Amino acid sequence: MKNVQSSNLTKLIILSLLGTISMILLLLNFPLPFLPSYLKVDFGEVPTLLAALIFSPMAGVVVQLIKNGLYLVVYGASDPVGVLANFIAGVTFVVPISMIYHRYKTNKSLVSGLVIGTIIMTISMGALNYFVLLPIYSVFMGWTNLTPTFLLNTILIGVVPFNIVKSIIVSALFIPLFIKLKPWIKQKQMSYSSR
Repeated sequence: MKNVQSSNLTKLIILSLLGTISMILLLLNFPLPFLPSYLKVDFGEVPTLLAALIFSPMAGVVVQLIKNGLYLVVYGASDPVGVLANFIAGVTFVVPISMIYHRYKTNKSLVSGLVIGTIIMTISMGALNYFVLLPIYSVFMGWTNLTPTFLLNTILIGVVPFNIVKSIIVSALFIPLFIKLKPWIKQKQMSYSSR
């Protein structure tokens, strides 16, 4: 019983640390020159992916929750729609990757997961922006030209390319990091699965 409690506490500490690192990485963002400036790339999904690959897809969701919760606490709720979008984007990217990786546990399954995660996130964020996020933003920003054509163009010219490019950048950073950390990740996976 004591070992289980100690293991759970250690896991919670690791997830909290990864969530904090993820929030810091969220702040180190940059726009892409060919897309709208409000769409910014960050590397906040890297710690989320680590958590999901070490523990479970749910651990990735918890790290996303910690990251976005900390952001709201530190920077206030000035952009709750953006925070919600970041949370959903991270979850729809990380969960499929970790589910595929945990099934096969190979480098090939990680790459397959990254491709599938990119596709799922891109489709999810396109639909979410079309039906929910952009209509909510239009109310706050006073946009009056929010026609279905304008929405579709915004999705196809801005949101979809952004999510694809961001996923490629994050994946290109994560793959070598994962390969370098793979022995440590396997050690952590074994230590937590044996408890």
